[in-house]
Amino acid sequence: MNSLPTVNPWIDQLAPYVAGSAKAPGHAHPVKLSSNENPWGASPRALDAMREAAAAAHRYPEGSATILREALATLHNLDPDRIVCGTGSDEILQLIPSLYCAPGDSVVYVRHGFMVYPIAARRAGAEPIAAPDTNYTADVDALLATIRPDTRVVFLANPNNPTGTMIPASDVARLHAGLRPDIVLVLDQAYAEYLDAPDPDGALALATTAANVVATRTFSKIYGLGGARVGWATGPKAIIDNIAKVRAPFSVSNSAIAAATAALADQAFVATCRAENNRLRAELVSAIEGLGNHGLTAIPSVANFVLMACPTQGPLAAPAIHAGLMARGFITRHLPGQGLPHAVRISIGTEPETRGVIAALRDLAAA
Repeated sequence: MNSLPTVNPWIDQLAPYVAGSAKAPGHAHPVKLSSNENPWGASPRALDAMREAAAAAHRYPEGSATILREALATLHNLDPDRIVCGTGSDEILQLIPSLYCAPGDSVVYVRHGFMVYPIAARRAGAEPIAAPDTNYTADVDALLATIRPDTRVVFLANPNNPTGTMIPASDVARLHAGLRPDIVLVLDQAYAEYLDAPDPDGALALATTAANVVATRTFSKIYGLGGARVGWATGPKAIIDNIAKVRAPFSVSNSAIAAATAALADQAFVATCRAENNRLRAELVSAIEGLGNHGLTAIPSVANFVLMACPTQGPLAAPAIHAGLMARGFITRHLPGQGLPHAVRISIGTEPETRGVIAALRDLAAA
């Protein structure tokens, strides 16, 4: 008698990625602050380009996204032949362990890091290992101490999701200097544009000069194109070429290429979103700090969200706050699956949305 198909054991160990909720029972139009999206949307120029590109929906896209790669190279002073685009940066992050790990190898990432990293490791049959952090921030010494002889990839999100913390370029360089040359260091800069610097932690520069560093970015955050699913990476040509070999054919659609290229050309829109985000983030942090006597703490963030640490018990514990905000029409993110059962992540919304969630937090604290 034939047995049923059996999945590879390392796939059986996977926990699927869980996206931020978009629904709040009893609210037809809740305020979604669960997915770190740009509440101001995409540049009007990007939306116009997307609509125009839709007329060619019957045509396959140009496979290597040459126009977009050239625009990225011009903006960031990079070699277009050392850029690869994907279906969000997620596709690229998923592929790297598949390229460089064998079953039984290990992948290191920071505790309380992006959920995709352990998934990408398991997908390749590798063991994900979370390095300890310090005060919700990557600790270079702890990362280096976690490296094993079988480690093949190290992931570092900087700024980090879901904590919003960041280490400086000097620490990133020290991390790289402490790694064996056969380890691929992946520097995930998904939130880099929220800092007013072209390369805030030196990841792009390091990916240009080092033989084992890849820097990734996305159009899903400040560019407001999460639904278009487009991201990119740069690094040594050998690694970029290997990623290009295994990524899905036509992985970036015509509309996504057009929208992302137009979005890059509208840096004034990016600057406006950055300034508004940083202003409202400071307002949210100040409000949480004002509730410190209730046991609420804002973890310092440089991204478009704030991680709020809560009491472990009582009416202001994280599950209760998450539920209380949901009942008031504000969807946030409770993070027990990332080792943060005591924390709620709140994305920055528009001014009315941010002030609304602040009022809801104060209401919960006063109850």
